[in-house]
Parts: sequence; C-alpha cells; structure tokens
Amino acid sequence: MTTQKAQTATTEMALTENVLSPRFYTTDFAALDRIDVSPVRAEWDALMAELEADTNRDHFRDPPKFGRAALDALPADLRGEFVDFLVSSLTAEFSGCLLYAEIAKRVTNPDMQAVFKYMARDESRHAGFINEILKDLEIPVDMSFLSKNKAVTYFKPKYIFYATYLSEKIGYARYITIYRQFERHPELRFHPIFKWFQEWCNDEFRHGEVYALIMRANPHLLSGLNTFWVRFFLVSVYATMYVRDHSRPALYRAFGMPPAEYGYRVFNVCTEITRQVFPVTLDTDSPRFRALMDRLREGFAAMAEAKARGGALAGLKRIGIAAGIAATCLQLYLVPVKSNALPARILMAPSW
Repeated sequence: MTTQKAQTATTEMALTENVLSPRFYTTDFAALDRIDVSPVRAEWDALMAELEADTNRDHFRDPPKFGRAALDALPADLRGEFVDFLVSSLTAEFSGCLLYAEIAKRVTNPDMQAVFKYMARDESRHAGFINEILKDLEIPVDMSFLSKNKAVTYFKPKYIFYATYLSEKIGYARYITIYRQFERHPELRFHPIFKWFQEWCNDEFRHGEVYALIMRANPHLLSGLNTFWVRFFLVSVYATMYVRDHSRPALYRAFGMPPAEYGYRVFNVCTEITRQVFPVTLDTDSPRFRALMDRLREGFAAMAEAKARGGALAGLKRIGIAAGIAATCLQLYLVPVKSNALPARILMAPSW
C-alpha cells in the first residue's frame, strides 16, 4: 500500500460513523456562559493553577520512532487492531480539541474561556502526538480533512458534562491500566508509545476534574431526573468500551490481558473515581451485569457477522439482532445500582 493510499485509509477509518466510533460534538454556548463555579471557587482556582502550570508541556515533543518495517513485522491481526486503536484514540482526542477550542472561542464567561482553552491545548497535543506516531508508520490521518468532513452531533451541555467527564476518567483508567501492565511486563511492550501513557493519562484525569467541579457546583445536575441521565451515561460508556475492546482480541493478547479482564480492571478504577461526583455507581461485580455485558458483546459480534455476509436474509437477521441488542441495553440499565454519598472534598489525585 502506498503512503497516500494508507493515509486515505486511516482518514476513512477516522471518518467512520457507527454506534461505537468516537464522534465530534457541538453544544449550547449560551448555556455554558451561564455556568457558575463560585460554590467550588477554592478548588476551581487550585485546578486552574495546575492547568496553567502545564507540567506536561515538554512531554509530547519527541514522539518515539518505530518505523513502517517494524509495524509490518507485527502479526497481521495485531497490526490492524493496533492501527485501529491509534486512529480511534486520535479521533477521540481531536474531537475534544475541536469542541473545547470552539467553546473557548464562543463563550464570554471568563472561567469557561480559560478552562476550555487549557483543555483544547492538551487535546491538540495528544491528537498531534498520535498523528506523529502514524506518520512514523507512514499512515497519517489528514486531520484538516477530518475536521471539515466528519459529522457533528449536538449535545446539551449537561450531556457533554456527563459523557465527557466519563470519557476523560475512563480514558485515564484505560491508559494507566495499560501502563501498569507494561511496568510489570516490559517484555510485552511492542511499541514505545506506551511509555508515554502515564503523563498522558494525567492530563485526562485533570480534564475530568474540571467536569467534576462544574457538576458539583451545580448540584441540580446530579439530582432528581438527572440521576437517570447519570445512570444512562454510565451504562453507555462502560458498554461501548467493553464491546469495542472485544473487537480487538489480538491487541489484548499482546497486552497480556484478555478484554474482559482488562475491562473490569478499568471499570473498578473508573467507578472508584466517579464516587467524587456521581450519586450512583454501577454494580460491575454483579453476575447479572456481567452476563448482560457478554450478551451485548455477542449481539454486536453477530451483527458484524450478518453485515459482512450481506443479502436480504442477512438484512432481516440484522433487524432481529438489533432488537435483541436494544433489549439487552434496557436490561443493563435496569440492573440495580449502588447509591453513593458525595465527599466534601471534590478534587482527587491520579494515584492508581
């Protein structure tokens, strides 16, 4: 495959729209202008000082070299899943960069302007760093083309808060779990990018702290009917991660962690963290919850198989599978959750 064709292929991967793929978002900027963080001002100012200090400003300047030949030397299934992992990660980071930069440009609230400018800076570095890795592999994503052509989804600010808080915190949990695994087993580290993950995921952790403070400063977001939205986003984010990771079996074999084992390690860390802000947590140790997650995974695998087969009969089968997936999602939502008393101090340290 030529470099131009490879670049086109990875850009097309980043443009893909399905229920599991990262999306680009926009929101209600006037509503963000009305956000008041004065109830958490002391902790807010401490976090802003940390973001302004920019301790990771030098961390992403020298991406590691690996080369196309080394990529081609990896087993074909691992090679494909690793590239998919990189492109998906780039798309998610770039999505955050574009949303945060647009918010910083469109709002007048000085607190919102400052914090989203800092976060856009960080996400830009992350996306650019991954694309430097892809350039080294001769398969970069055309980020300019991506920004102009990927579909944009509107989300209310409160949905942005719930979903992005979880995205940042589960991103931290994912990266630190991989980083710790390679600390224990350096012989498994098949690409040097994983050495960068600890400082990287600390950025993600700080971003999650921003949303934690915003939600705790506006407690109506965490009570009443909004509790059901919290629960919805917890189930959606956990389920999406679990299904997507099972579509990359070779990658997790290379990590030395089966996808299910990895998933529940990540869920345990993320659940501990989310106690700082969410009034409920998922009971991920419940046999019912785990059985339904596996049923959901099997449903998506069957859907992919039917789609690949094609034809009218496969199309009818996909309708039935989709109904089964929807029913499983509803049952997952109805698994009893655990109530959580919110702590007085909100800010946390990335200590996992």
